[in-house]
Amino acid sequence: MTLPDCTLAVLRRRRTLPNGRRAAALDALVVLTVPDDAAFLRRLPEAARWQALQRRDKPGPLSSRSTTLANARQTVAQLAYVKAGASSFERLSLAGKLLRELAARKPGLLGLLVNGAAPDAALWYEALLTAAWTESFALPVYRSRRSNAWRLKAIELYAAPALDADRIAASARAGNLVRALTAMPPNKLDAGAYRRALLELSRRHRLSLRWYSQAQLQRLGAGAFLAVARANATRTAGIAHLRWRGRKTGSRQRGRSPDVALVGKGILFDTGGINLKTHRSMLDMHIDMSGSAVAVATLVALAELRAPMNVDAWLAISENNIGPNAYRPQEVVRASNGVTIQVIHSDAEGRMVLADTLALAARTRPRLTIDFATLTGACVHALTERYSGVFTNRAQLAGALVAAGAASGERVWNFPLDEDFDSDLDSPVADIMQCSVDGKGDHILAARFLKRFIGDDNPWVHVDLSSATRRGGLAHVGSEITGFGVRFTLELLLGQKLHQRVKT
Repeated sequence: MTLPDCTLAVLRRRRTLPNGRRAAALDALVVLTVPDDAAFLRRLPEAARWQALQRRDKPGPLSSRSTTLANARQTVAQLAYVKAGASSFERLSLAGKLLRELAARKPGLLGLLVNGAAPDAALWYEALLTAAWTESFALPVYRSRRSNAWRLKAIELYAAPALDADRIAASARAGNLVRALTAMPPNKLDAGAYRRALLELSRRHRLSLRWYSQAQLQRLGAGAFLAVARANATRTAGIAHLRWRGRKTGSRQRGRSPDVALVGKGILFDTGGINLKTHRSMLDMHIDMSGSAVAVATLVALAELRAPMNVDAWLAISENNIGPNAYRPQEVVRASNGVTIQVIHSDAEGRMVLADTLALAARTRPRLTIDFATLTGACVHALTERYSGVFTNRAQLAGALVAAGAASGERVWNFPLDEDFDSDLDSPVADIMQCSVDGKGDHILAARFLKRFIGDDNPWVHVDLSSATRRGGLAHVGSEITGFGVRFTLELLLGQKLHQRVKT
């Protein structure tokens, strides 16, 4: 497969406000201001038009209106109003709304301006820039006639304060990579194609890549993963291990544990197996690999930023098919850490492939492990698709997880992980049941199940990606596939610096 082109529009910085000549060169100009600053509007080109926009109706926080300027290009003029104390989610949502309104015009050159008197002006610039780089990215399509996709060529920032443009860009590229991989049809992104894509990514970003084939996993005793892969038509499933080394280590320390391990569920298509899904439930199951996309895209972003940390990514890549060799309820399989599992439902395959992948990652003793998975419908029922669920075996990390969600605009809710939930997974024939029969609190029980394979000595965070898709999009993302997870994790590692705060 060909990797998606995640090249972003060129960013140019202008120190002053746009004048008439600069505005006439733009296809669109987006202006954010506060409702009561008439003096600011008088400084804009064709000020009367901006003032007329403001007089159209009483401006309210997070509202917007638009017109065109009277130049030859007929530059689209968008005026929107900030909200004091707006959350990151609110900033991204307004920015996404503005950019989606512009998308029909397919502007090639876009100007962005935030009134310096606006509270948190730098954060509003970050939201606009993120939304522009996200909305202008084209997801894969396979029409016989090539469509005229929007390709934003350049963005001009006017009078902007200092911004970490490199991080904003790396985050946007990574989010677009997640969405592109997740959107790919299952006959285009099969295990072989995914492995080739990972090889190309590792070459581009100086990552090391090791592929654990099914034969190697057999020797490692990874019975949980292999049970799920059994019905596949080919033996191309496997576990990918990628590494980024951004922190220098001495010759005696080269084998030291990574700072962070990112683990992702990569089920490329999920039929449900023997417990076959219904049509509507199966239709979009090519997106069941989005957790693996979040893990590898975050690793790529950290490599692009030359992040001073050592990070691994472990991706559990397979399909969950139906056939004469498919694993069945009431089978007992043994994972690579020796834990035996009583199978209850073949459609709980995500926790099976993650069990062995987490166990292998745990052998490297990372300071922090974070796994990502579209794991349970129960989490969607609990939160809808607006939030994702998080769990951790270190109670002191819960606050940082929620704070990272708030700061990134990818909101999360911390769920309980108490030991007494284990009684619902007691098995009469094995060490643990795969899931309960009745499905109550399945998102919590799935996390308790996974915890058996990470070990109590390893700090761990589980992200149940209930926000991986949402009809109508989410925040700045207009597509149903949201790419949720990258912004959250980069904030967690670079903003909250969680990997440095963890005590093993």
